[in-house]
Amino acid sequence: MYQRQVTFKEAVVSAIQQNYCNFSGRASRSEYWWFCLFNFILSTVIGIAFCWSQDTLNIVSCIVNLALLLPSLGLAVRRLHDIDKSGWWLLIALIPIIGWILLIVWYCKDSQMETNQYGPVPNLVG
Repeated sequence: MYQRQVTFKEAVVSAIQQNYCNFSGRASRSEYWWFCLFNFILSTVIGIAFCWSQDTLNIVSCIVNLALLLPSLGLAVRRLHDIDKSGWWLLIALIPIIGWILLIVWYCKDSQMETNQYGPVPNLVG
C-alpha cells in the first residue's frame, strides 16, 4: 500500500469545492503544498495585474484573501490531523519564528500511514 500524490488541480478543487469549510478528516502533504503553491501564484498574478493602482490592489487582495481564508485554515487543520496532531496546534503560529518553523516542519512530515483518531489515510492506494 502507498499514498497517491494528488495533482495540482485535484488539490485546488478539493480545498475550494469539496472541503471549503471542512475542519475534520485528513489532508495529504501533496494536497497541502499544492494549495500553498496555488495561493502563491494567485497572489503574484493579482500583484502584477493591479500594480498600477495600490488602492485597487489592496481591495482585490483583501477579497481574495478573505475568500481563501476558510479553505486555507481547514486544509492546515486537516494536514495537522494527518500527522495525528490537534488542529489547535495552529495557534503555535502566534509565537514568532519558533512557532512558524515548528508548523513548517510538521507540514513537511510524512503522513501517518495508519488510521488515526481523525480518520483513514487520505489517497491510500492498495
